[in-house]
Amino acid sequence: MTASENKLVVFKGKNIRRVLHNNDWHFSVIDVVAALTDSENPRRYWSDLKRNLAEEEGFSELYEKIVQLKMEAPDGKMRETDAANAETLFRVIQSIPSPKAEPFKRWLAKVGYERVQEIENPELATKRTRALYKAKGYPEEWIEKRMRGIAIREELTDEWQKRGVKEDREFSILTAEISKATFGMTPSEYQEYKGLKRENLRDHMNDLELIFSMLGEASTTEIARNKDAQGFDENKDAAQRGGKIAGDARKKLEIETSRRVVSRENYLPEKPQRKQIGKS
Repeated sequence: MTASENKLVVFKGKNIRRVLHNNDWHFSVIDVVAALTDSENPRRYWSDLKRNLAEEEGFSELYEKIVQLKMEAPDGKMRETDAANAETLFRVIQSIPSPKAEPFKRWLAKVGYERVQEIENPELATKRTRALYKAKGYPEEWIEKRMRGIAIREELTDEWQKRGVKEDREFSILTAEISKATFGMTPSEYQEYKGLKRENLRDHMNDLELIFSMLGEASTTEIARNKDAQGFDENKDAAQRGGKIAGDARKKLEIETSRRVVSRENYLPEKPQRKQIGKS
């Protein structure tokens, strides 16, 4: 698991972005505010709360523990946002009047503790991910491919780090090069094509899309090792070559089957929204 890895967790139907920073989960403060307050403008709510805390409660010590970390924004781009670990969030939550505060504290303690367990026993992370996909209704065959894809992705990002690729921006560019050569579009373009916003793109891929994603990334890893690629530029070349191998294979399959691999459909259909009582 890399230091730049981002994951979503869910509290009462609200997505909370989190990122692993210094071996500790840091959560998007704005997402937490949105989950607790149901505010139409959680960014403004958090801005006002920060000002009030600074004026009334001496916020400087607490504010020093809030860091700016890159997380995936609704437009699919990585943007810096206020983030805090569980301990700091507990103190922020105390200043938010909400009936959800206590349930959120219990939830936060649970997801924080899970990270400690995963560090001690990495297999637990894999088991939890499998269980999550199963609960969402994915079949075992798809889950196997998705889990294999996660392992291949982690092997690639580990290889990049060993070869001098350190910045999140460089990771994003290299990933986009593989995707562009494999599918003819970048991940953000792919998300837009599928009609996704903050959802994880690969969670909405079908079997073939997952397979070609794996082929592009596994090929890139092998080329980088074989060529002993060092630094961003050489690894960018490896990414383009690895993606092209998967892209060529995709095109050949499409010719044979007369069907496109890239699909607008999401793997799992969205659940229909329940009609609210008293509203037409």
